Amino acid sequence: MTDFSGTAQSWSLVAFCTVVTLTLLLCVLTGPDRDDLAEFYTGYRSLSPLRNGLAIAGDYISAATVLTIGGVIALCGYDGVVLALSTLLSLLLLMVLLAEPLHHTGRFTMGDALGRRLSGRAVRITACVVTLTSLVPMMVVQLAGVGQLLAYVLGFTDSAMRTGCVIGAGALMITYAAIGGMRGTALIQILKTVMLLGSGLIVAGLILHTFGWNPRSLFQTAAHHSGAGDAYLRSGLQFADGPHSDLDMISTQCAIVLGGACLPHVTMRMYSAGSARQVRRAMSWAVSTVALFMAVVIVIAVGATALIGRTGITAADARGNTAYLLGARAAFGMRLSHAESLLFTTVTTAIFLTLLASVSSMTLACANSLAHDVAATRRPLGPQRETALARLAALTVGLPVILLAVAAQHRSLQPLAILSFCLGASAIAPALVYSLFWRRYTRTGLLCTLIGGTVSVLVLIPGTNLVSGSPQSAFPDADFNWLPFTTTALVSVPVGFLCGVLGTVLSRRRTTVREGDRYEAMEHLLLAGPPGPGAE
Repeated sequence: MTDFSGTAQSWSLVAFCTVVTLTLLLCVLTGPDRDDLAEFYTGYRSLSPLRNGLAIAGDYISAATVLTIGGVIALCGYDGVVLALSTLLSLLLLMVLLAEPLHHTGRFTMGDALGRRLSGRAVRITACVVTLTSLVPMMVVQLAGVGQLLAYVLGFTDSAMRTGCVIGAGALMITYAAIGGMRGTALIQILKTVMLLGSGLIVAGLILHTFGWNPRSLFQTAAHHSGAGDAYLRSGLQFADGPHSDLDMISTQCAIVLGGACLPHVTMRMYSAGSARQVRRAMSWAVSTVALFMAVVIVIAVGATALIGRTGITAADARGNTAYLLGARAAFGMRLSHAESLLFTTVTTAIFLTLLASVSSMTLACANSLAHDVAATRRPLGPQRETALARLAALTVGLPVILLAVAAQHRSLQPLAILSFCLGASAIAPALVYSLFWRRYTRTGLLCTLIGGTVSVLVLIPGTNLVSGSPQSAFPDADFNWLPFTTTALVSVPVGFLCGVLGTVLSRRRTTVREGDRYEAMEHLLLAGPPGPGAE
């Protein structure tokens, strides 16, 4: 039932090639007509709320959402559902707390949002370093996932073929970011979101139809075939082997909620809306889309366990990362009709496009930060030179990521994904919250927050069981696991916030008073936006 072969494989290969051709063509057609900063970085803020909302949803619906969270749901049941809801909660946090202030203060990059109040080249360079440190690991995960997906769906067994897929996908991500800019990458995200959600709704409907449209029957059957019995429907299964399962769960939720809301490739979408009202409408579309897709992922992943069983899922991948594909394939039964082969091809193509779209958005965020926060602050650059530099920066970022993805594709990549979320939660989240809402916050406090939060994560992450100490870790033959948690957030997030407080408290009183006065002068802009017809 779960053998990907024959017609489905052939159609998938054709579909992948077709999608690559069409997306490249769309990038060329919708990319900037000339070297204009506003057009390259924000698309002139011309995206409608619906399109911007679908692009934001696309940034949230990454390979980590579809594959990793789908695997946790399939193998751990209740805990995976909570993890999926945490992703939605992260988007709600961005919508309620940060979206409008980021739109009011940010121009092109996270460095703009932080430097609007706490200016200085050191702030922008540090913001760029944190942007790269938080996004490059996730880019490696997504890019290596392309090779794994193509090998699994198309039956590639030769490691050279998988490496070639990674290199080819890396060349595509650089091209999307360099040619398409904000508008081009947004269009790819929109196409990905529509394909993924449309095909997923049909598959979820087929699975529910199999169980008489009775979710209770679906979950009970999944629990029976999960190997865990009723524990599948209760909290604690995901971290049952750890010494502090409840705290480990809290730490993971903290990393997902805070980190997901603050990663730079997500926050840069706030700058592409034309007004505060458009930001609110875009976020409403994004929340609705992500909520619907989380429901789809839950049904398909649980359906995979119900129809195939835990043994079948772990036989394909020990962490269950292929559960979404297996659930989609199992929904059609033993033999695929032509229509079912076409629909399954749409599912695999949508996941392929998900990997490409996510990594291209991250490449664009890194390239923009390098060009705008580092190079353009060293000496004044004209719009044409800065845009050309941003395109070159996409290549500068992309090549090392391709090499890292090739080197890491045969290891567990979950530590890299967790690293990105923990950096977002421990360094970027405190910096944004303090910069936007704390009157006394100083430049020293900001630098301490960014540096302290980042260093704490980098020091702690090697001690987690994702890196060593278990058969599923990145280094299964080693054991230097000393931190009793899967993620670092329970320790590193308080460290990040505390570093900001200490840096501000230890600043000179004159500096604190000056920054307080500057915040008071900018408070209306930070919270309500600029005056004029575009302000809401």
